[in-house]
Amino acid sequence: MSDWNAQTIAEFRANAGRVGGVFDGAPLVLLHHRGRKSGREFVSPVMYLPHDTEPDIIYVFATSGGAPTNPDWYFNLAAAGGGSVERGTDAYPVTIRELPGAERDRVYAEQARRYAGFAAYERQTAGVRTIPVLELSRA
Repeated sequence: MSDWNAQTIAEFRANAGRVGGVFDGAPLVLLHHRGRKSGREFVSPVMYLPHDTEPDIIYVFATSGGAPTNPDWYFNLAAAGGGSVERGTDAYPVTIRELPGAERDRVYAEQARRYAGFAAYERQTAGVRTIPVLELSRA
């Protein structure tokens, strides 16, 4: 785990889910996933978008900071069919569903409207890959 991730995770846990820096004021979860090859447990801090009406559903975005490949956590969750999250002071298992087509586009557009970095990530990956959007539901 990078020092940056370790510092973000420590700050998240010390402040009931709130962190400063690039995540200041943004909704953040700690995403727990098991390595599909190693079997090791990993924790990844990621921004999320809450569902409009269902408090037990959130959306996460496999941006990998605009890199040309999806992040490992995406492949790990997809292989396992789920994982768990720490959200604020709550921790719970989740199931995943990858959003298809227009549904994915609508949710991603809302995240990009709220956080300009997500629009930049989509421009960076245009013609290379479509950034996956996962719906995480409390199991």
